[in-house]
Amino acid sequence: MDHDGIAGAIAAQDLSLDKFAGGQSNPTYRLAIGRQDFVLRRKPFGPILPSAHAVEREYRLIGALHPLGLPVARPVALCEDDTVIGAPFYVMQLVEGRTFWDGALPELATDERAPVYRAMVDALARLHAVDPAQAGLADYGAPGNYFERQVARWTRQYRAAQTDELPAVERLIAWLPATVPVQERTSVIHGDYRIDNLIYAPDGPQVRAILDWELSTLGDPLADFTYLAMNWALPRTGANAQIGGLDLAALGIPSLEAVTEHYCAATGRTSVPDMNWYFAYNLFRLVGILQGIKKRIIDGNASSGAAAAKAAMVEPLAAQALKFAERAGA
Repeated sequence: MDHDGIAGAIAAQDLSLDKFAGGQSNPTYRLAIGRQDFVLRRKPFGPILPSAHAVEREYRLIGALHPLGLPVARPVALCEDDTVIGAPFYVMQLVEGRTFWDGALPELATDERAPVYRAMVDALARLHAVDPAQAGLADYGAPGNYFERQVARWTRQYRAAQTDELPAVERLIAWLPATVPVQERTSVIHGDYRIDNLIYAPDGPQVRAILDWELSTLGDPLADFTYLAMNWALPRTGANAQIGGLDLAALGIPSLEAVTEHYCAATGRTSVPDMNWYFAYNLFRLVGILQGIKKRIIDGNASSGAAAAKAAMVEPLAAQALKFAERAGA
């Protein structure tokens, strides 16, 4: 259905809208128009931080990646006029399949789990192999060292949403920019790559769609890989993507060493650097994101009912980030 067809169906009031669970950042809905299902993503309600929740960027990115055969939903329409529903939004194809919310994959047989993890790494490697210039995305991120500008960005975002004085965060804000690693490669990076942001085929391990591109940009692909690798490094605290401390061999889930080797083979690397700095950075960035959620709760604009639990993670995540920083020499 093209844009005019959508408009005609909407005009005929042949429409229903149901909010998906989750979606701490950009509220996301199943949009049924006639007999066709789509997904609508909009900016959150109320005031938001500068440069955050840029649905227009998401739409541009999936529009560039979909024709290349990357596993992303087909874009349908973008509306930048905030008078239509109260905020800019876009519509994309609904991709049917399975989402695994628990990294332990309890719904799968033991021999089905490793292929799911390998497919996740392969999809990430495919994304990192995209030439940004050939995809029309040469200007999708700022030039220079990705980690340097990201540390600065998330420091600004944290300051803009700050509600408490946390010594661990202050130490990270001082240490991270002084120890930024050299960037050797530049690629399109997702920014929030984990198993529950993927849609798998209904009956196989193939990744059919990568979701939630809000934090995507051009940068160091190690940002994505080390963010993914944190799920092996962090202790499991419930049914989520983290698998640290589990008996992975018994579960049939690849070890971090095996996943790292698989990623290196798929991307032409011989190895990856010590990951403790990257773990500290990634958790610091999460602190900035969750602090934004905490501020939105205070302002009464949080999108999800689970926002309070997310906000409560700010301080413990900052403490964990500092532990990784200390292992890296802080």
